Amino acid sequence: MTDKPELETRPIDPSDGVAPSGPRRALDVLGALAGLVLLSVPLLAVYLTVRLTSPGPGVFRQTRVGQGGRPFTMYKFRTMRQGVGGLTVTANRDPRLTRIGKLLRQWSLDELPQLVNVLRGQMTLVGPRPETYDLAVHYDAGSRWIFDHRPGLTGVSEVRFRDFDVLGPGEEVDLVNYIERIVPARVAVDAIYLRDPSMAATLRALWDTVRHILGFTIPPLRVTADGTVREGPDSRAPDGGPSVNARKGEPDAAA
Repeated sequence: MTDKPELETRPIDPSDGVAPSGPRRALDVLGALAGLVLLSVPLLAVYLTVRLTSPGPGVFRQTRVGQGGRPFTMYKFRTMRQGVGGLTVTANRDPRLTRIGKLLRQWSLDELPQLVNVLRGQMTLVGPRPETYDLAVHYDAGSRWIFDHRPGLTGVSEVRFRDFDVLGPGEEVDLVNYIERIVPARVAVDAIYLRDPSMAATLRALWDTVRHILGFTIPPLRVTADGTVREGPDSRAPDGGPSVNARKGEPDAAA
């Protein structure tokens, strides 16, 4: 049996980073306020459901990598059981997920408390997803530029990137595969938006997110061996196998 290689670890050096433009920030404030007001009743209902169906808090808090590599506290509805260990990369059929947590993740409802992060200026509506520090320290030099940008509630890679297009059938989403194969491909997809984060591109990404949540097929973007990003046909996890469309999970001891 061949041992997996050890991953290099390097701390995240903080900087001012790249803030959203004035129009994008205005959209962030208006969108976050509208979402929090219009969804106030559903948000309360989800919070109470999480609290009543499994032990633990309704809202989960975790330190994530913010704009310029600076830390911030991200909010989400708790989707995992308390006191369970494991990787912070969480697959869709991870046994640590609660029954309600699986549904929340399927419909992306667990992310809605991040509207508060958007309103505070810690996140933006469209951008790269915020990484955990225990994973970020393993990013290679070619991917670390992503930490300059303010993280997003949604983004191009969130809707149009499929982890199981990178991994082969039956491959696990372990730490090495995540850092060495999934991260570079996902960063390349996010770069499509971040090279020119115009209002038109921002609104298009938000519209794709709405369609994705409603169940419409959004053509995935794939990264070829030479680093080129191209649009490809939709993909599904292998029959009989778990989906490996991984999302950054909650820490080993979910709070």
